[in-house]
Amino acid sequence: MTKHIKRPLTPAYIIFYILFWPDTWRILTGFVLSLLVTPLILPADISMAGRAMLYVMVATIGWALSSKPAGWVTGKLKSLILKQ
Repeated sequence: MTKHIKRPLTPAYIIFYILFWPDTWRILTGFVLSLLVTPLILPADISMAGRAMLYVMVATIGWALSSKPAGWVTGKLKSLILKQ
């Protein structure tokens, strides 16, 4: 039976985990796309709830479309930082 050694979570570990996690880049891409695109397609006569839903929908579309680019970004970061 092997024993697993528990290592403490350091700030550096958390930062690198966030940098190397593809979903970080997907979420960021969806958020930025939503901020840039939604005001261009927003109808004038929409309620606050509808406006919020449109921002969420565009962010979700951006998240879905950025799967391959996020994988590429994390791969490049790993190769640059970890020299793999």
